[in-house]
Amino acid sequence: MTHDAVLNQLGLIANEALLLQMENIEKNTHGYEKIIKHILDLHEALKTSESYVALSNSSDHFKIKIDATSDVSKAEAMGKINHFCEKFKVEIQKVQGKPTYYILGFAK
Repeated sequence: MTHDAVLNQLGLIANEALLLQMENIEKNTHGYEKIIKHILDLHEALKTSESYVALSNSSDHFKIKIDATSDVSKAEAMGKINHFCEKFKVEIQKVQGKPTYYILGFAK
C-alpha cells in the first residue's frame, strides 16, 4: 500500500512533509508491510468510539488517540485496542499522562 493511500485513509492530504514522515514511520514500525492494513482497520473501528489512529507529531510512529468523552466510549475504545494487540501480536506504548498510545509494530 502506498504512503499516499495510507494518508488518504487517515483523512490526510499527502504533501512532502507527510510523505517523509510516513517513510520514517515505516522504518520504525516492526513488520510495517504486514501490519499496515490492520492499523487502518483499527482506525475505522475506533471511529464509533470517538477515537482514531493518526501520525504522531513528536515521534515517528502511528499513534492511537482516545478522544472519547464518556466512560463507556473510552472502555469500548480500549477493548478494540486490546483486541487489536492480542489478535495481531502488536506492541504499543502508552504516552505518559495522555490517552494516547504509539504503535511500535509486531511484538518482537
